[in-house]
Amino acid sequence: MASNSGFPIPPPADPSDEVVREFGPLLRIYKSGRIERPLVPPPVGPGHDAATGVDSKDVHLGAYSVRLYLPPAAAAAEGGASKKLPVVVYVHGGGFVAESAASPHYHRFLNELAAACPALCVSVEYRLAPEHPLPAGYEDCLAALKWALSAADPWVAAHGDLARVFVAGDSAGANACHHLAIHPDIRALKGAVLIHPWFWGSEAVGEEPRDPAFRAMGAGLWFFACPGTSDMDDPRMNPMAPGAPALGTLACERVLVCAAEGDFLRWRGRAYAEAVAAARGGGLGVGTEEAGGGGGGVELLETEGEGHVFYLFKPDCDKAKEMLDKIVVFINAP
Repeated sequence: MASNSGFPIPPPADPSDEVVREFGPLLRIYKSGRIERPLVPPPVGPGHDAATGVDSKDVHLGAYSVRLYLPPAAAAAEGGASKKLPVVVYVHGGGFVAESAASPHYHRFLNELAAACPALCVSVEYRLAPEHPLPAGYEDCLAALKWALSAADPWVAAHGDLARVFVAGDSAGANACHHLAIHPDIRALKGAVLIHPWFWGSEAVGEEPRDPAFRAMGAGLWFFACPGTSDMDDPRMNPMAPGAPALGTLACERVLVCAAEGDFLRWRGRAYAEAVAAARGGGLGVGTEEAGGGGGGVELLETEGEGHVFYLFKPDCDKAKEMLDKIVVFINAP
């Protein structure tokens, strides 16, 4: 079943059905084969956003779709020799099994990001597991990035600066952004923004619990979403694992990693930022939104007192605004 926007909506629930597998609020699998994603609200359509002045539209590209966001700065510049806008390809989170570019949380955030930069944003609607196990989601994200770089859409062609293309995403989407930035086919990125990235591994980093049972539990959703994986040290889940592609080969000039104090993935994000900075032979810029990057062009923003992807659920709080300001500064830096 699909909504008017073309994005899928779940079928009505059967109260007699039985849950046989569950991953928190993200995913429930029923005995009948029905799949439910309780955390995901009904999708919202594209169009004009009165709060920001941003216009959006959906482009369907076969197995995947994208939602484009064009800020009022672009419309105001039409008819003149205007400076083009950076292009931000955004990948939503949800453990590769839930969420959508049409979710009201993401739709609001992309409207605000597009207006604040200003930037032309491309939000990717990729296929989800278990209907489409990984690497399907990775493949869709790669195809969407290549599509954006091709300037096949009139909005991108007219307003996008293809010398300033960024990938950005949260949680599983941040994981996918690493996959994009290190892919051998991609060599044209200005930067990457990884918000609360979902990485894991068999060995603990920082203050992560070292209990093997906890580590296995933390990888349970990964094994479900990617049944063909080797283990939790698969380079797609643990980019710091032995044998993973060298972090020094990331195809972007600058990297911003955002972490949250109350997120169990906090230490993994910090370790990733430190490893990328070390691979580039520079220091790590750490601090608030005023902090500058180190010599390797790598920055870490740690938000105190907040949890995983808090900015989606508390978009009006001061910490969410600080994080958005930091991302805007990062995207607009020379």
